Amino acid sequence: MKKLLVAIAVVCVIPGMAFAQGGDAAAGKSLWEGNNTQCRNCHGKDGEGAFGPDLAGRGLSESEFQQAVRHPWGVMPAFVDTQISDADIANLAAYFSSLQKVAQTGPWRYPTPAGAPTGQQVLHDVGCAQCHGPTFDMPRGTLGGLNADFALFKNIVYTHTVTMPQVEEMLAGDAPPPPAGANRPPLRMGNFNPTRVTEGELQTIYDWAKKDIGFRPDLNARLSQPSGSTYTLTVTNAGLKGKGLTAQGVAIDLVIPAGLDVTGTTGDGYKGVHMDATAKGNVAEWDVARLAAKDSKTFTITLSQPATPQNNLKGMITWKKPGPKSGPNMDVQNINPPMGGGRGGPG
Repeated sequence: MKKLLVAIAVVCVIPGMAFAQGGDAAAGKSLWEGNNTQCRNCHGKDGEGAFGPDLAGRGLSESEFQQAVRHPWGVMPAFVDTQISDADIANLAAYFSSLQKVAQTGPWRYPTPAGAPTGQQVLHDVGCAQCHGPTFDMPRGTLGGLNADFALFKNIVYTHTVTMPQVEEMLAGDAPPPPAGANRPPLRMGNFNPTRVTEGELQTIYDWAKKDIGFRPDLNARLSQPSGSTYTLTVTNAGLKGKGLTAQGVAIDLVIPAGLDVTGTTGDGYKGVHMDATAKGNVAEWDVARLAAKDSKTFTITLSQPATPQNNLKGMITWKKPGPKSGPNMDVQNINPPMGGGRGGPG
């Protein structure tokens, strides 16, 4: 009887430990490793830690894990229940409890470049670079697509879960709805706390992104699945009409899979095929003078036979203007293979 009372007391005193047992470790592993979360960028591929703390083997209860997700104590953004459910949190807690604690945390995904300007240093210090990359490519494209002011940028950071869907709706305009299953994954960025990432820090990042490295035009590229051995490439400036940045001096390069030849193309500005040392292969190139916001161009290329998923068609888009206010223009927009499709380029 005495042992039974002790056991009951332990359960009552430590309810979090019992509560954590309800999670499904296999489901947590699937969520962690899937495409709906970018948490690995800060916490490491297997929860070993990097910019963010290690999670594997920490023994966090479900309630502790939920507190960390909903009300984080560091620079991590808060994730709301429309992004991740309580059940998902329980599953993640169970998964990390099933792992061994690491002896040493891993390195940052993107360390701060040596000699980086102040704005870029702050970008790394508050963790933005771990998801968005050292040159902040995708956010600079979104900001350039709207020619956004600081007030909008601040709202995107502090009230991301409300503001970003509004931004995406503005940019979509009258565009047709995305294909089924192409909705924005829910567990991307949460809402940052202004007491942890200050308005002054955001202003420093914004000034660097706009005045130093510069905003980007919001370019999208999509390669279709082939019809026979003919591929259709659609390049669009997705910026807000009349407000988004215009891309000038646009070069569109498709890297031809090894062993295949180009037998036909369509689309204005075709320059032919040339050997490209950077791409390490033959490249078919189109030159477009300008792409204003909401402009779209369509090109086709026919190969001697269809590419394969292992040896696929892909490419890149570069532009001369707008470019960085100083230093070389390193901006590029990737053209993903048709099996992946969609928007290319770093986070």
